Amino acid sequence: MTTPSVTVPVAAVPAATGTRGARAAWIMLASGWSANQFSALLGAYRSHLGLTESTVTGLFAVYVVGLIPALLIVGPLADRRGRRRVALAALALNVLSALLLMVGGAWGGTWLLLPGRFLTGVSAGALLAAGSAWIKELSDSPRRPGLFVSAGFATGGLVAALIAQWAPWPMVTAYVPHVVLGAAAGWLALAAPETGGSVPLHSSQAHYGHTGHRFRSTVLPLAPWVFAAPTIGFVTLPSTLHTGLILTGIATAVVPGTGLLTARRARPTPTEGLLAVAIAAATGNEPLALLAAIVLGAGYGLTLTYGLTLTAALTPPHRLARWTARFWTAAYLGMFTPYVLTLLGNVTTTPLLLAAVALLALAHAAFGSYRVERLARRRTP
Repeated sequence: MTTPSVTVPVAAVPAATGTRGARAAWIMLASGWSANQFSALLGAYRSHLGLTESTVTGLFAVYVVGLIPALLIVGPLADRRGRRRVALAALALNVLSALLLMVGGAWGGTWLLLPGRFLTGVSAGALLAAGSAWIKELSDSPRRPGLFVSAGFATGGLVAALIAQWAPWPMVTAYVPHVVLGAAAGWLALAAPETGGSVPLHSSQAHYGHTGHRFRSTVLPLAPWVFAAPTIGFVTLPSTLHTGLILTGIATAVVPGTGLLTARRARPTPTEGLLAVAIAAATGNEPLALLAAIVLGAGYGLTLTYGLTLTAALTPPHRLARWTARFWTAAYLGMFTPYVLTLLGNVTTTPLLLAAVALLALAHAAFGSYRVERLARRRTP
């Protein structure tokens, strides 16, 4: 019995769009920059504005509150309406959110910091959903969006920390590089074409059902570790050790920076890094904390690349944006980890909590290895 031919929207990209794809990829760097520049300023918000620990951590977490709904809504929207217009609109909103944070820092009120941080999450989620699919289709590389996002994570936090340490009006000037970067990235991306179109495609619901099961059972359970461990490295650990702005900025840069250097297809978990974090928190050892950040960064890069690559391999072409959005949604759930650890800090000590997280990562790694070996045995005649 033959499978009927159906027409679905998929990428319809001219052959010579590789260079344009690289130019458009700078919007992903702006997205990563916007996320991590705030992380490096957490200590500055405590000292300059007198915000409490719970308020600062809540401002960090509200980013995810805006990001996750945006991912779930914009992913299907980009599949229907096209990637380019959605991604460029999200970039404009991303720059606007930085301007709100600048005004909030100047006036010293959370009434602008809260919506600014929320809009940062909304815009970043839209960029991750539409932009990741757009750039993947322009360059035919599932790794490129993750590489540019990681570069933004690494540089944004470090630059913001350095500005906050030495520049005047740090809560304002720290956001200026992102505004400039966002405007430049938008100008570069204007030359890139839309990748939405319609071509005949022989589809099989049974095939999509099989790949969907693999996506749900393999990719989604791993995705929260993409950001759970790194955020522990540059949010929870510096706060526990009471480090200064420079060390916080270095940790914020080291985690995604190491991930950028080590990105390749693999399936690691951040168990070793989390164990080092637990020991560093218990002993107050700052060199060990930086070493743990490096290990966590390597796990972040490997896990992110694996997730994006496998998502692209399993996804039906006409659903690339929405499935990519689901991966990013599950990944960003891990960013709630520092906030959860802060809440549980009233129950037990932070080192014990970190040790428990490390054991959970170890259990997931063991179960994941078992599933991979079981699948390999099934395929072997």
